[in-house]
Parts: sequence; structure tokens; C-alpha cells
Amino acid sequence: MEDIRFCPEHGYYRGERCDRCNHKGELILDKVKVEKLGRFISGILRHFPDRFGLEMDENGWVDFEKLSKVVSRKYRWANKWLIKAIVYSDKKGRYELSDGKIRARYGHSVDVKLNDYEEAENDVLYYGTSEEEAHRLLEIGIKPVNQKFVHLSTTIDKGIEVALLRTDEPIILMVDAKKARTAGIKFLKANNHIVLSEEIPPEFIKIIEIEKEE
Repeated sequence: MEDIRFCPEHGYYRGERCDRCNHKGELILDKVKVEKLGRFISGILRHFPDRFGLEMDENGWVDFEKLSKVVSRKYRWANKWLIKAIVYSDKKGRYELSDGKIRARYGHSVDVKLNDYEEAENDVLYYGTSEEEAHRLLEIGIKPVNQKFVHLSTTIDKGIEVALLRTDEPIILMVDAKKARTAGIKFLKANNHIVLSEEIPPEFIKIIEIEKEE
């Protein structure tokens, strides 16, 4: 986790210096508060809006001002500007702000449809996992686990990055999204690195070899 700072020219960023101009901006949130606030916001927007009386529409949007009030009650030092700092500095594109509303772009366990997402046009997608899990998925397919959608990576490198969170020996499954799409499976673009989908049957999945560094 990194601190959030503000660059006068390029806005909020994470780390010591702005990666666009190398300016060391004003400290906005230290990394401890970034983690606390980020976890709370993502928890509400992905898993438990009802717990705090927030209404979420079928596309995952909640009212930004109402969320800000909930956050301020939880953390007295927090306000809507710090929420925006979390959103705009997030390198993984977890959140979206528009027309007075906010949502998580992916990771939902609550029932959302995300009908306003752009459909992904990738011919192939990737899923990083462990060796043991990979062989099981080749038999039963890839299904959402504790989430509404399957989360796929747009590149092999991103698939490896995800898999390394769970195993030191990543295995990459390739999904033939082009064929799956013709079979009626819908793919939604969450951001440039993540695509969401329904369950992927095993006939559209295969293991690919990863070149290992010597």
C-alpha cells in the first residue's frame, strides 16, 4: 500500500513522486489510512451497501453524497475529497465516479447486472490459478467464487499477476472467448485489464505453457 499525494499539474497519485512529472506532491493520505478507507469503500460498493442503508441500482451505482456521509460517520477524518483521492489515484481502476454516483468496476458479490458496461471484444482471455485448481477447472469449467462474475485477464502477464496472489507456481488457462461468445456467453469490459463473464464451460478452456525465467 502506498501514500496518496497531490500533484498540482496531474492530480492525485500513489507513491512518493508523480509518475508523470516526478513532482513530490503534498501528502493527502498516509498508507495506513489509504488501506482503511479503501477497504471500507470497496466493501460497501462490492458486498454490503444494504448494511449502511445505501440503495444500489442494477448497474452497481450508489449516491456519492450518501456514501460520503456513511464514510464520515465511520472515520471522522474522512470526507468526500478523500474518497475522490482514493478513486482517482487507484491504479487498478477499481472505482468509477459519474453524475453524482459512484460504483466499483468489478469484484461484486451483491447481485448486479452491469448492463451499461461495454461488451469486451477479445478473442482470447486468461485466467491465472494454481496447478491443482487448473486441472479441476478443465473438468468443471470456471465458475464465480464468492463473486457475481468470473474475472478474466486480458493478458498473460496480468493472469500471472493474479495467480501469484494465491500460488508461487502460477498456471494460466486460456479462454477461447471468440467461440464462447458465439455460444451465447457474454463478456463485459471492466477496465483495460479485467473482463467479466458468466460461467465458462470446459470446452472453451485450455492450459497454455508459460516461459519460465532461468
